[in-house]
Amino acid sequence: MGRLFHALLVGLIGAGIVHVAALLLVPVYSDRNAWSRISGYGAPYRFHLLETEKDGRGGAGDPLFQEAACRFDLTDGPARITTGGNVPFWSVSIYNRSAENLYSFNDRTSTDGRLDLVIANPVQMINLKKDLPEAAAQSILVEQDIDEGIVVIRGFTPDQSWQPSVRDFLSDAGCASLPM
Repeated sequence: MGRLFHALLVGLIGAGIVHVAALLLVPVYSDRNAWSRISGYGAPYRFHLLETEKDGRGGAGDPLFQEAACRFDLTDGPARITTGGNVPFWSVSIYNRSAENLYSFNDRTSTDGRLDLVIANPVQMINLKKDLPEAAAQSILVEQDIDEGIVVIRGFTPDQSWQPSVRDFLSDAGCASLPM
């Protein structure tokens, strides 16, 4: 009886380990992860408005927010994200290729309420701080040790009258490689 109990216990523990490992590996092996979905919208270094898909996935999932995403590659140089305009609230998140949120901030962090962000890897950040380009003098500098990533901007739409302004804010957002 003791051997049967021992075998059942070992079997249950093994099954639990296999199930946990399978759950943790789903994002790695999934072909519909965030990176592939954003890649499907179009070319890198360009913001793409994220629309809600027919099955309810995609977009903010919150009707009061509109979103736009841009893929970037730091091997091309630091990425500079800019936008202008006046919206009630915006927030920015930086994700790595695995869709892990690395950095977030909102319009309250900016000095004038405008988005001007430079993302660089550690080596690029050292070079930037040595000789900061004039174009990035007022930018928020974010150092991330990644090669590729996604920037997502969310704009708050308090009512329908703000919808065109927020959409223009997101459509006019710039995503480019900063020349060094």
